[in-house]
Amino acid sequence: MESGRHRKLEADVAESADEQPIKQRKNGLYPAVSDELAENMRTGWADTELRGLEPVPQAGHTAERRARLSARFPGERLVIPAGTLKTRSNDTEYAFRASVEYAYLTGDQSEDGVLVMEPDPAGGGHQSTLYLLPRSNRENGEFWLDGQGELWVGRRHSLAEAQQLYGIQCADVREVAGTLRAATGPVRVVRGHDAGVEQALADKVTAEGDSALQVFLSEMRLVKDEFEIGELEKACASTVRGFEDVVRVLDKAQATSERYIEGTFFLRARVEGNDVGYGTIAAAGPHATTLHWVRNDGDVRSGELLLLDAGVETHSLYTADVTRTLPVGGTFTPLQRKIYDAVHEAQEAGIAAVKPGAKYLDFHLAAQRVLATKLVEWGLLEGPVERVLELGLQRRWTLHGTGHMLGLDVHDCATARRESYAEGTLEPGMCLTVEPGLYFQPDDLTVPEEYRGIGVRIEDDVLVTADGNRNLSSGLPRSSSDVEAWMARLTG
Repeated sequence: MESGRHRKLEADVAESADEQPIKQRKNGLYPAVSDELAENMRTGWADTELRGLEPVPQAGHTAERRARLSARFPGERLVIPAGTLKTRSNDTEYAFRASVEYAYLTGDQSEDGVLVMEPDPAGGGHQSTLYLLPRSNRENGEFWLDGQGELWVGRRHSLAEAQQLYGIQCADVREVAGTLRAATGPVRVVRGHDAGVEQALADKVTAEGDSALQVFLSEMRLVKDEFEIGELEKACASTVRGFEDVVRVLDKAQATSERYIEGTFFLRARVEGNDVGYGTIAAAGPHATTLHWVRNDGDVRSGELLLLDAGVETHSLYTADVTRTLPVGGTFTPLQRKIYDAVHEAQEAGIAAVKPGAKYLDFHLAAQRVLATKLVEWGLLEGPVERVLELGLQRRWTLHGTGHMLGLDVHDCATARRESYAEGTLEPGMCLTVEPGLYFQPDDLTVPEEYRGIGVRIEDDVLVTADGNRNLSSGLPRSSSDVEAWMARLTG
């Protein structure tokens, strides 16, 4: 358990004159801390405790989610960690992002946090405790001698402040190891985020039991609540503005590379949200035929297409996932338009199939039928269309499924059971992407030369409503003529 960066402070590090600051001590360049300096650093600090804080906007929803989880696993101790910092190189870490399960159930995003739901001994559910790192201790020098002290990384909430914000009883995370080791009765933990937590529970949990917890939490997120829908709307609105930013600087991208596009969208994501929800795909020319092109180091040339797949992640970690394929010069060539219009027609069919009571796969099948029909009409496949679909021959050029669930993860609910997800039925509140595509690889000798190197995908985020669906990313144009008019308007 002590492997966590914050779990065990070196005892009284400021008491000895031969102790150097923990962060600085790594390279050995700094002299020892004198007793006088240590004493000076203990005092003279203002009281900055925040009082009367309002709960975070999702606090009511997180309480309802915990209640649902409690009802599913009565009498069992449930442990959901936020995760720990991960080293990027030497003494630098990647930016921290809390596990989706932890954020979903608490609203908090603190590294090393652990939610523990204890069975109520009086019956009737669970008592939740949120284990967090308190404010840095000024007396023992933690706040400036520890490499993760507040003097180095910034102020964090006190336990009292966190309790007001999240509506959960809070305790010092450095006590959680003993609490978990002393636990009796059945325990389940969300794995893969905190090795120390898992180590403390090693003799108390089973892979099968923990998997059941993970699956249930994944399936809980299939239907979004009011707060989540609002966050996805905000993510899509910011993403629309990010795409507009990109169109306005395509001339600069042509003078540099795809990275100018990536950087432009990233600026919007960081200004209006927390980050991008996933690695931006800024694929120009033949790179558009590579599904996960994230190197973004290629040339951007007029006359070719730009496939931009990008999404803003909100401060509460909900992400959009949108793709547009744009003519870099502002106008599609006849062949580009033909391929683009086919993908647009497929997407229209897919979106129309998104409605409550429909099978999840209906939208995929509807889009694939359109694309298979076009490939037969163009002479690239031998019909009839039913034969093509039965054998999956269109997949040489369509490559991927037509969409996925969306939420805290860009590919949300990934551990849900197949019968609840891929073989399930759509319900109001579900949010999914509809993203058909056609990709003709540069070295594909089975298609005419003029097709080679053209990739097109159109992707939108679609909410299932009581009477059909709503396209959350409809602020971006989709038809080829609307795309051209929109680009002309933005570039003047």
